[in-house]
Amino acid sequence: MSNDDDYTAPNEENRFGGRVRRYARVGASASKLAARLATGKVFGGDVDHAKYAAELTSALGGLKGPLMKVAQILSTIPDALPKEYTQALATLQADAPSMGWLFVKRRMRSELGAGWQSSFTDFSREAVAAASLGQVHKATMPDGCEVACKLQYPDMSATVEADLKQLRAAFAIYKRYDSAIDAQNIQEELSARLREELDYKREAKHMRLYRHMLADESAVHVPEPVDELTTSRLLTMTWQTGQKFQSFLDSDADQDARNQVALNMFRAWYVPFYRYGVIHGDPHLGNYTLREDRSVNLLDFGCIRIFKPDFVHAVLTLYEALRDGDEDKAVSAYESWGFENPSRELIDVLNIWASFVYGPILDDRKRKMGETNSVAYGAEVAAKVHKELKAVGGVKPPREFVLVDRAAVGLGAVFLRLDAHVNWYQLFHDLVGDFDPAKLAANQDAALRSVGLERP
Repeated sequence: MSNDDDYTAPNEENRFGGRVRRYARVGASASKLAARLATGKVFGGDVDHAKYAAELTSALGGLKGPLMKVAQILSTIPDALPKEYTQALATLQADAPSMGWLFVKRRMRSELGAGWQSSFTDFSREAVAAASLGQVHKATMPDGCEVACKLQYPDMSATVEADLKQLRAAFAIYKRYDSAIDAQNIQEELSARLREELDYKREAKHMRLYRHMLADESAVHVPEPVDELTTSRLLTMTWQTGQKFQSFLDSDADQDARNQVALNMFRAWYVPFYRYGVIHGDPHLGNYTLREDRSVNLLDFGCIRIFKPDFVHAVLTLYEALRDGDEDKAVSAYESWGFENPSRELIDVLNIWASFVYGPILDDRKRKMGETNSVAYGAEVAAKVHKELKAVGGVKPPREFVLVDRAAVGLGAVFLRLDAHVNWYQLFHDLVGDFDPAKLAANQDAALRSVGLERP
């Protein structure tokens, strides 16, 4: 190691440290915005949410780290925030400043010790990918194995807590003018998952869990973590070669290829859910790549949710209720999910959204996702649900609902972009035809035990 490993890059230190200091200004802007919204509501004035959303986005400015991950999730949860706010937040890019080489060497030394470079025969000076919490470098180990090293940005724990404070402020703004959605559980769920993502040792366990759950899925590939080169802030994993999803779309792939990718994505997400009660809550396009044979490389395992078997069983119960028009079954399903004492009126409203999400698997034929799940139709359904929820006094979605809905809507968007034409009903029934909650519980216990995780 050269002496410059001890060098502290002042400009980079200032950039990362300055991010936290800016939160004070953001908090002040959010408070002023909340006050104006409250005044407008109390005195009957018109609330120009597009204008205020632009103000909030401007105030957020360069805060382009964990908050952007939250914004991505919120944008797919109907009415978690007004559409003006989620649309405005979506314009911010998750482009946290990249750490330069001197800073990377200093960070690697803090994680692996002074002799860290001896663990690699090659280590890319430039990051090959950047994310909200860290950046990825490609490296080669002495045995020739190519690996990806995901190195967390400094001070991310403080940054995440500051982002969560702003998330609470955003929800407080919403609560001042609209009672359709009580977002407390949404906020708590997102906070818990985001804090978990800071722990790369836990993510390594998630990765091993997915290797276990998808071991028999030849069209889905999961990296293997390198434990001796992994810490709570550095995750080293085997390198997965593949092309980005957008590159696949730009390649003008034929219908069969797009259908096959859709099938592989469906199984990558739902084999773990229906057989082990585990969901990957972030189908963001940067979290996977595609191989030449159209199989899928899963790359990121930070946002993982483990469910009790009864919750998964209720997902199927609601499907049966919608299919058979069985209102009692629907009530039972929503109660199992955690909706507290749902009235018949609330059940009717919730079924509007459920029918939209479940729509593609209720119809036994080949069809495109866009027939009933297009962006425009989804917005229309969300608007109707919001209006009806206000009329029945609002709803408090349970925490468990957040990432299941995120996964379903996020994957639906992927299938829309693929323009896939498949029998979604058949895919679903092939997967759940022999569903048994007791078997799921046994599978889950064995899988979690094998990687050192516990059921929540």
